[in-house]
This record gives sequence, C-alpha cells and structure tokens, in this order.
Amino acid sequence: MNIFKVFLVAVFSLSISACSSLGEVPDWLVDDKYKLPPAELIEFEPEFEPEELWSEKTGKGAENSYSKLEPWIQGSQIITIDYQGEVHSYNYEQGRQAWEIELEVPIVTGVGGGDGLILAGTQDGEVLALNETTGEFMWRTRLSSEVLSPPKAGLGVVVARTLDGRITGLSTTDGSVLWKYQRSVPLLSLRGSSAPMLVDDIVIAGYANGKLVALSIYDGKVIWEKSVAVSRGRTEIDRLVDIDSDPVIKYGRIYVVAFHGKLAALELESGRVYWSRDMSSKSGLDVDPDIAIYVSDEKSHVWAVQDGSGDALWRQTDLLRRDITAPAIAGQYVVVGDLEGYVHWLSKDDGRFVARTRISKEAIRSKPIVKDGLLFVSATDGKLVAFRVQ
Repeated sequence: MNIFKVFLVAVFSLSISACSSLGEVPDWLVDDKYKLPPAELIEFEPEFEPEELWSEKTGKGAENSYSKLEPWIQGSQIITIDYQGEVHSYNYEQGRQAWEIELEVPIVTGVGGGDGLILAGTQDGEVLALNETTGEFMWRTRLSSEVLSPPKAGLGVVVARTLDGRITGLSTTDGSVLWKYQRSVPLLSLRGSSAPMLVDDIVIAGYANGKLVALSIYDGKVIWEKSVAVSRGRTEIDRLVDIDSDPVIKYGRIYVVAFHGKLAALELESGRVYWSRDMSSKSGLDVDPDIAIYVSDEKSHVWAVQDGSGDALWRQTDLLRRDITAPAIAGQYVVVGDLEGYVHWLSKDDGRFVARTRISKEAIRSKPIVKDGLLFVSATDGKLVAFRVQ
C-alpha cells in the first residue's frame, strides 16, 4: 500500500470518527459510501440528436477507478489499449480494425505515439514501442517506476513520465536512454500525472508541486519553469497543487490549470504569464483561441473563461459531482462525459444543455477527442463511439 492510500485510510477514519469535520474533506477523497450523490440529470428540450457513426468494444477497458486509458489518434488510425495491454488500431473514419496485438502487461494509462511508433507505458515501469502501420513489436525499455501518462515521440526521441517525477528521453530506434530529468515529488499528490506535451523541440510537463517546466527534447535541459500554483493551507489536502491534467498548446501559448491553483496562459518560448485566475481542476480544459477557455473544475462545474483577461463568461453547475471529463470543443458545442456514461453537449454561447446521449453504464474518464469533423468518446468498459460533429 503506497503512501497515498495510507493517507486516505487515515482521512476516512478521522472523518468517520468526527462527522462534524466530514464536510471539510474534498468529495473526491471520500469513500463512496460517504459521498454525496451526483446531481440528478435535469430535463431539457434537445436541440439536435447526436449522430453516431460507429462504435466498437475495444477490449476489457480499465480495471481500477483512476485509469483513463485514453485513445490516441495517429495518421488515419485511432489506437486503444485495455488494462491487460490489448492494443487495437481502427481507421477512425469507418471504425474498421487495422490490427491488434496482446502485450499482456499491466496498463493504467492510454497509448501515445509519434515518429512512426505507437507507445505504451506500463504499471511495471516499462515503455513498449509498436510499429504504427502493422502493430509489430519493436522494442521495450524499463524505467525507474510506474508510467502514469502516455509516452510521446518526436525528432527521434520518446519522452516518458514516471511516478517518481522523472522524465526520460529514449531513442525511437531502439529505446536506449538518451537523457533524464527529475524533480522531487511531494509526499501527497493526486493519482496520475499530466502527459508530456511535445511542440517542435520543446517538452512541456506539469508537476505535482504546481510548476510547469519546459525542457529541450534533445538533451532534457531546462529552458524555463514557472509556478502555476503555490502550496498554501493548514492541511496536506489544502496544500495539494498538482498539475494533473494535460496542458493545451495553441498558437504559441500554453493553457494550463492546476488543482488548488490557477488557470493560466503562458508564452511557449519564455514561460511568461499572459494572464491567470484562481481555478481548481484535476480534469482539464480545452481552448478556442481568442474566444474562450473551457474548464471542468473540481466540483464538475463547466466554465467558459475569456481568453486575454481570465474573466468568467458563464458557468454550468448542473453536473455537480458527476466527475465529468475535461471539455472538448466540437463545432459550436462543448462536450463532456460523466461517471454514468452520459455524454453532454453544451452551447459554447451560454453553457445551456443542447443534447445528451448515453454510450455506456460505466464511467467516461478520458477527454473526448475531436478530429476532422468527428468526435470520439471512450468509456472505461472499453466502448469507443464516434459521433459526427454537429
């Protein structure tokens, strides 16, 4: 049992013995039997019927309550993986399977890729590389600890993030180690980590101490680092400031949100902060440049925030405690999934509900993906559905 689980047991015990303090414990830390229920879904008049193009059962899905197992789009393919390492590749337009392979390794995060490779990180601390066209196994490399976010590749380098705070650069050719970068990890942090983001020759990574770091992809040297959140408060829970969701990078800007921290826009080259505002999220965001940033906060409220000023444009509160995903911008709508397998379409203008459908009875945890007029949503039971963007 790791330190995080031990701490949670202590929190639950104290909460049970002192009911008056239970309300001070964040809902996401409370054992299911003590949680307040998710908000009931409200009735509304749908403005359109989501058009499902195809769906597939892509293996056994996730095994535990924190795995996302997000799909990955590369070329004309969408790639999925389940908790036992069963990998499937489908043509994303028709849903026709191209190849599959059973790696038989324990997986807690989705696949990544780049440079002609499909990449998987394992619970045992390995990175495995497959040929993107055939699924042929290419190489494997053992790292220092569990891989909790999808590895990415570019310019001949695979970048992998591990639980102990290390980022490692590997050769795309044979998996040999090219460089390592490490930061200390706080005693208490959220389960998981944001995936490294590659932009040209820069690696962007968020850390559990609230810092955002830019590294050179060639040698792992620090280009800049900035604090997006500062640890404050009386308790270890109050001082959690993880950047647990993936930053979004568009038009030379990095948009990032931290738990118990801030929503911020930074310059890619220098890390200079354009603007920021208080916000707490462990799910993440999406960006419509020069219009708005859309964020799912820790209460499962969806926000629209003005780019350039950080001012709130609207907030949708009717998905309270439904553990929604990060929002995805799909045409004129913002789309989120929830803990009961529902997919919600919200108007970008004012946050009103415009459509809803259910793809599974299991949770949707990974951010929906939008590509070439298609919207892809995956549930934790392995169900993958493609919708046409309205």
